[in-house]
Amino acid sequence: MLILILAIMGVGVIGLGLSPQVPVLLAITVTIFWAKFKGLSWDTINAGIKDGIDKGIIPIVIFILIGAMISTWIAAGTIPTLMVIGFKAISAQWFLPTVFLVCSLVGAAVGSCFTVVSTVGIAFFGIGVTMNFSPALVAGAVISGGVFGDKCSPLSETNNLAAAVVDTDLFDHMKTILWSTLPAAGVSAIAYAILGFGHNHANLTKINTTVAALSQNFHISWIALIPIVLVFVCAGFKMAAIPTMLLNVLVSTIMMFFNNPQLNMTKASTIITNGFVAKTSNTEVNLLLSRGGIVSMMPTVALIVLTLSLGGLLVNFGLISAVMTPLAAKLNSHAKLITAALAACIGINIFVGEQFLSIILPGRSFKETFNHDGLKSSALGRVLEDGGTVLNYLVPWGVGGVFLANTLGVATMSYLPFVFFSLLCPIMSLVSGFTGLGLKTQSETVKGQLSQS
Repeated sequence: MLILILAIMGVGVIGLGLSPQVPVLLAITVTIFWAKFKGLSWDTINAGIKDGIDKGIIPIVIFILIGAMISTWIAAGTIPTLMVIGFKAISAQWFLPTVFLVCSLVGAAVGSCFTVVSTVGIAFFGIGVTMNFSPALVAGAVISGGVFGDKCSPLSETNNLAAAVVDTDLFDHMKTILWSTLPAAGVSAIAYAILGFGHNHANLTKINTTVAALSQNFHISWIALIPIVLVFVCAGFKMAAIPTMLLNVLVSTIMMFFNNPQLNMTKASTIITNGFVAKTSNTEVNLLLSRGGIVSMMPTVALIVLTLSLGGLLVNFGLISAVMTPLAAKLNSHAKLITAALAACIGINIFVGEQFLSIILPGRSFKETFNHDGLKSSALGRVLEDGGTVLNYLVPWGVGGVFLANTLGVATMSYLPFVFFSLLCPIMSLVSGFTGLGLKTQSETVKGQLSQS
């Protein structure tokens, strides 16, 4: 069944180029009728779907609010101001590593790769395309920075989830993941510097025209950056994602009315619901900044609901545990454990396409085995992040992959080769597993506690 589901989604999305919703829906259909053939009741099947969707209610609300944030940030002049500042301050030669660094810092502050990509990421993407960089390459740098920041933030949902699944302290978990995160980030920064070095194809006339179009049609000022400052302030007070985004949409909407006194509630509501439509004399600016809105998130929300439904069915029917639990029990070395746990995380991402499940399911299956082998719980937490969190953005039918592709307008398979950070994290975990570097055992923890005493 798992192989059949993988074949359905792989052939549909990669082979035929279909929208991910259709193959996932077909996979759900096949799974339901397989369960009925096995004698399961309709109530049991419905319960599986419900259990799966319950886990995704908060992410669904977050995605809806991100759509509202994108449109209000554009209308308030926040994203256009970022683009103008970027055009004036960033050189073509160091553009890519700068994008990676800034997105990393913002991601660490807000704890959400989705927020980074949909706000400052859009601004950097517009700058890069205007400077004649490959859209896929710019998208890779933006996403890598967002994922790195998300992975290093104490406000990250996946960080907190991974720590909770393995029953370890959040900050102990964050210290442990640095053994794979920092090397992956360092190599990524060098790679972006090499790829961008010597770039001299920036069309200054084109850039000046774009800046002029932005300045003439949007409110460009430092005041327009208030929503970004607000995000950092909320992060400092450890405010949850949903109230932070609601407050941000409210402030951005108020700024829209100050910037445009002729704006009324009906037009503002249309911008929040259907997105912002740029009407400048510059076609490229119109394409880049005509986006956002709650409605634009509905394809992603539909995919989340379908994917979570499929995940709930696979979990409740025991299809995942039937494969993973026996495997975990037979592994008796650190290298084998790390490799198998990474493979499980990657497999869940491919089969289910849901980031949280790629952490929860392998975490539950391998937790006891890691403990029996003498490894500290945080060692498993790092594997869950390296194989689960960071790779979901590279799965074409995954929640992260679909969202980023729709937000930036670049296909997942196009930007995938350039998201160096996500590609390197599992490799660094494997290196750690085979060399023992950064793997803290329970005996070492006990010794450390005794020495402190």
